[in-house]
Amino acid sequence: MPLDRFVLILIVVIVAAGASIWVASLITVTLTTPFALLVMIPTGLVAYVVLRVIEERVTSKEDSHYDRIQK
Repeated sequence: MPLDRFVLILIVVIVAAGASIWVASLITVTLTTPFALLVMIPTGLVAYVVLRVIEERVTSKEDSHYDRIQK
């Protein structure tokens, strides 16, 4: 995965986490939501992106640079 794509995904995740916290704080004002739920939303988003990056690295044929090295 190119570095610029990784950085773009990282920025999107950070913005999404911030937006999730903002929306959750708006919901919390109207409802009594446990704090654990507010922490679980951004944590879930970050975990999803980490799992997608790992899956992309494992299954991508383009990133198999070390498989083509002569031993």
